[in-house]
Amino acid sequence: MKLQYLAPAVFSAASTAAILVFLAGPAAAQSGAETGETAQGDVSVTIYNNNLALVQDVRQLDIARGRSRIAFPDVSAQIRPETLSFAAADTAIVEQNFDFDLLTPTKLMEKAIGQTVTLIRTNPATGAETRERATVLSTAGGVVMQIGDRIEVLRDDGLPVRVIFDRVPPNLRARPTLSVTLESSRAGTRPASIRYLTPGLGWSADYVALFDEAKGTVDMQGWVTLTNSTGTSFHAADTLLVAGNPNTNSERRVVRPSGVSRISPGTETAEREQLGEFYLYPIAERTTIANNQTKQVSFLDVQGVPARKVYGRTVRWLVTDQQPVNVSSRIAFSSSREGGLGDALPAGTVRFYQRDAKGNPQFIGENGIPHTPMGSELVLDTGDAFDIFAQVEVEKREKITAADFERSARYRIIENGETVREVQVDRAVDYYRTTMRYTLTNAKAEPVDVELVQAGLDRGVWGRDFRIPSEDVPGEQLNADRRKYVISVPANGKRVVRVTYETRY
Repeated sequence: MKLQYLAPAVFSAASTAAILVFLAGPAAAQSGAETGETAQGDVSVTIYNNNLALVQDVRQLDIARGRSRIAFPDVSAQIRPETLSFAAADTAIVEQNFDFDLLTPTKLMEKAIGQTVTLIRTNPATGAETRERATVLSTAGGVVMQIGDRIEVLRDDGLPVRVIFDRVPPNLRARPTLSVTLESSRAGTRPASIRYLTPGLGWSADYVALFDEAKGTVDMQGWVTLTNSTGTSFHAADTLLVAGNPNTNSERRVVRPSGVSRISPGTETAEREQLGEFYLYPIAERTTIANNQTKQVSFLDVQGVPARKVYGRTVRWLVTDQQPVNVSSRIAFSSSREGGLGDALPAGTVRFYQRDAKGNPQFIGENGIPHTPMGSELVLDTGDAFDIFAQVEVEKREKITAADFERSARYRIIENGETVREVQVDRAVDYYRTTMRYTLTNAKAEPVDVELVQAGLDRGVWGRDFRIPSEDVPGEQLNADRRKYVISVPANGKRVVRVTYETRY
């Protein structure tokens, strides 16, 4: 016996996908996803936002009396077997197995260890073929075969070779298959349903918004984007989408907005079916969700929703810009029933378009939104404003005394018609007077309003007692941490606004 490397090298175990592999006989059936055939029955799929789906499949099965074993091909290749539920009249499930060892060239060669196969080599010069019977010895790091009295290691150098297998190993499946052992009190055909959870099916919402600045409106179309990476196609499925992320004891993908100026949650109930805390978005017609496919279905189409352009910037506490910064361009609209989109909005991405002088829609920016109830007010960033800048500076900052701080107090505590004042000194406290200067410039031919938000005012309970002795523009306190100023900037002009804060930080 001698050890020899094949001159006409063939393949390695790592690259068997490139080999021409043939099966002797009809056992080489294609998968249902490739042929369009399926063993599935009446399929219903409920898809959640967190890459999770509930699959329900009702099939007509001929079940024998007593104990029998039945296979369910065409289930998800990522099925969570521990979530399986089986139901059939007069039948109980005894045992279940999920066969996920799928038929591939690599697996076929691995399962053929100790078996005999046929090698067919083709001479590149003459096209002549030679056949040899070979026993597969190993596939670890390469394929080792015994051919007659010699041992050969097959290599991968691109020369043509075919391997013919006599049969498919019994433990390899062409399609993901669930097999169950049943105990039935009677024989006969009856509907049998399986229900299971699987990752690999997910959906998100995508919104296409055409903004008309002159009319102050937006046309909004909402698309559901389905993705399937389960390894199985679901044929003619009754599909239901759930807007929400049920707890699955695993890491959850939470959709968070990016660059959002403001979302004020609404208080209106959408006219949609709800399941617990979630809204349901059924797809009107049955649809086939093919493996490795992205599918889009329309679920929202509203025209002429009132919308407006907003310029704004949010700055942190004690920020000093070394140079002017572009303010953000934002589009504001509502999801309310009156004067809005009139629906709850699943989490997704809103892409804005605007027509140019020729009337062609052009992309102007996008932003993400979380699950948003109906009646919400949304102000979404679309990008930087080319012509409008804001420069924020700490113009003056000085330490002041407690007495100075108290002089700016504008509160009274009144009980029973009398003014009561309680002072409790816990420790010596430093106070500060800070004057911020906001400089805004506008190169547009028309005046603009800029919403400038000063953030960082809330430093916890001990630092929440801040005062604003003076401000050039009246501000609106959005919450304990943020105060908004709407500043009008003239056309081709400049505006400087100063605000003085007295704080304990």
